[in-house]
Amino acid sequence: MPFTEQPKQDCGQLKQHSSSLTLKPIALAITASLIGLASLSACSPIADKSASSTTSNAVSNNEINTASYNIAPGAPGKAPTWAFSGKTGIGTSYEPYTQGQYQDSQQNPISRVWFSIAQGILTETMFGLIHNAQLKELQFVITGNGFVDTEKDNTISSIEYLDTDANGRPQSLAYKIINRDVEGKYQIEKHIFTDPGRDTLVMRVTFTAFEAGITPHLYVNPHIDNAGANDIGRIDHQALIAYTAAPHSSVMTVKSDINFVRATTGFEGISDGLADLADNGTLDTLYSATSAPDNRTQGNIAFTASYPEVTPNQPLNINLAIGFGHDELSSLTNAKATLNAGYDAVLGQYNAGWRSYLQSLPAIAGMAKSTTDNGKLLYTSAMVLKAQEDKTYAGALIASLSNPWGDTVSAITPSTGYKAVWPRDFYQCAMAFLAMGDTQTPKVAFEYLKKVQVSDKTSGFSGTPGWFLQKTHVDGQIEWVGVQLDQTAMPIMLGWKLWQAGGLSQTELSYWYQEMLKGAADFLVSGGEVNLDWNHTPVTPPKTQQERWEEQAGFSPSTTAAVIAGLVTASDIAKAVNDLNASQRYLDSAKTLNQQLEKHLVTTQGLLTDSQGVSTPYYLRLSPHGEPNTATKLAANNGKAGLDQRQILDAGFLELVRYGVRGATDKLINQSLALVDNTKLEDNLRLKYSFTAKDGSSVPGFRRYGNDGYGEDTVTGANYAESGGNSDNQRGRVWPFFTGERGHFELALASAKGELTGTKGQQTKQQLINTYVQGMETFANAGMMLPEQAWDGVGNATRYQYRLGQGTNSATPLAWTHAEYIKLVRSMNDGQLWDHYPIVPETLK
Repeated sequence: MPFTEQPKQDCGQLKQHSSSLTLKPIALAITASLIGLASLSACSPIADKSASSTTSNAVSNNEINTASYNIAPGAPGKAPTWAFSGKTGIGTSYEPYTQGQYQDSQQNPISRVWFSIAQGILTETMFGLIHNAQLKELQFVITGNGFVDTEKDNTISSIEYLDTDANGRPQSLAYKIINRDVEGKYQIEKHIFTDPGRDTLVMRVTFTAFEAGITPHLYVNPHIDNAGANDIGRIDHQALIAYTAAPHSSVMTVKSDINFVRATTGFEGISDGLADLADNGTLDTLYSATSAPDNRTQGNIAFTASYPEVTPNQPLNINLAIGFGHDELSSLTNAKATLNAGYDAVLGQYNAGWRSYLQSLPAIAGMAKSTTDNGKLLYTSAMVLKAQEDKTYAGALIASLSNPWGDTVSAITPSTGYKAVWPRDFYQCAMAFLAMGDTQTPKVAFEYLKKVQVSDKTSGFSGTPGWFLQKTHVDGQIEWVGVQLDQTAMPIMLGWKLWQAGGLSQTELSYWYQEMLKGAADFLVSGGEVNLDWNHTPVTPPKTQQERWEEQAGFSPSTTAAVIAGLVTASDIAKAVNDLNASQRYLDSAKTLNQQLEKHLVTTQGLLTDSQGVSTPYYLRLSPHGEPNTATKLAANNGKAGLDQRQILDAGFLELVRYGVRGATDKLINQSLALVDNTKLEDNLRLKYSFTAKDGSSVPGFRRYGNDGYGEDTVTGANYAESGGNSDNQRGRVWPFFTGERGHFELALASAKGELTGTKGQQTKQQLINTYVQGMETFANAGMMLPEQAWDGVGNATRYQYRLGQGTNSATPLAWTHAEYIKLVRSMNDGQLWDHYPIVPETLK
């Protein structure tokens, strides 16, 4: 059964047809900031891979036309942006490791192409490193009797998976999209996946016309090497070719098995073909290039290419390939070779790869019994997490294959957006892999972490080493340099879990303790001076320069929970490798922090009450100086003025229970939770909101903290930082993974109360599954992608007219959300917390 999306922004209104053609407005492109231009060798594995193709697929140098061109005017075109960030699908081929790495070979070529789908069309598509976007969007423009439609804006879209099992569980990240004209004049069906043997994206398109005069036109907006202002376009030999003037430019070639009737390239918004179509529905002002060979004019370019008119009720089938390479020859060769290999063969290989991965997960089939959708989201989440790993730097797990609020973020200057490594998000993903029984990926990921740990080899650094960088590119290039102590603790916690699961031998444990974990644990004990880039700060644990939301300095319950768990597990590891003095030092530090916890983080003079108006001591979101009874204000951020620390709630104290620092029945924990659940608080300070699950029941959702501004403007509906800054009206919305965090706590509480035994225990567990597992499933979109944020119904519903519980344009899919869902399902299935550290309460007694 297809997952049906609602009509897009303008689709609810019928098109107004007239004798003159009308071009519907093209939605503003999504501006992200991805990473800098990658330095890519012309003599690449891609070229080698192409050379291994059969002779009939090869492209000779004389096929690259060097004739004179009709040059398009209007450089540099409109300012480029990225695409809508609420992805309904992402994909890439599954590639197996070879000795813990991704290694190209003739027998096992590695395809380094990733794609995303949003609003019914193909959006950001990456080649090379996972953050290196090459395409902003590819969609179809449809002309007919008195109208010009854009697929994104004038159709109603549905999405489903091409390969599912008997239970309806997706078996690969291959998609079928059906876009229907709101007036029933035509339909576009697209199948999208990648070629596991080549750097090529595949799209099979079927156009069906229900009246005469329907003509499809392909519209392609490249953003080569992660930016949209530096592109050059050319049309040669029935292929659309895009690249930059940079010496090591990636090249993108679009080719299909049906010839274009005519094609043009130009500068987006000025000479790109859309205005030409609006005139009379025909491309009749044609440009074959955007720059002369000796000029190298660059800009925001687009291609528009016409296919034959579609005979009514006789579907037109087109196989489309987007080939990538480090030169024109390899790019064109990849596209042609994929087309020659054929749709069935390539799709079969793609599906077989993903099926093999799912079959390698020993726990996942049993876990599906603890879901309310028969495991559909669980199987999707497993593949989504694996798809967000880079294939050059094995184990590099990114936060999201998206760029937050991309449609209003400039693409002139490259940046990674969320296509980057944060050790905290990374830890969540690694633990989810372990939960499914994948011990290989988290081990490779754990070993990768050494690349992002600060040492005396870190360029430009002086001071105390051992901590982990805030945010980096997958190749280790430094991006953000704030010190977050939870991100230093979590690699230790992951190492301990791997060791306990048998993923690290005693020899390996000893090696990684000396190589990575000891330095991290020493930093958690003593901190030190940090000097890197702008950051010149002394760090004294447990006070962190940044807590888990990367916005405030001070004493944080969630950060302190990780630091204590990190030190206890470090002590256990040190003892196992016979570093007894260090083991005792780590343990002593953990016990001291444990004893001082309430002193630094619990206010006894609070300003908030529960729903009954009762005031009790409670955990603060953060105390800047560890003095929770003072009127100290938190720092202003995200457009919001700082408020008294005692006004701000954050359910991060639940991490104290998850990691074993405090028990689920702890009085302060439950008093604090009563405030979190107080729905009578004003919306700016309120955390909890209710949503309706598919069975009609009410499920909870939670914001990060009171006074959160990381979201849309409640008055204007503008995206976060849309105008280059933020107002006091910005509002962070509900984050679905908090439903998972709360579910973990409620499971721990039920267990602590002895409510999970016997027949009644099964009923209790099922009730928890219906509330929290189903709650997270409720936030999944049509393609079963889980968002960073979901619409909470407060304020302007924005230009997208969000519905309650719908994922916003912040970032979808968020790896952390999918990871939390997997871990929650495993915890419910086991009847106990998955990422719990029993050694922590045992040691802290």
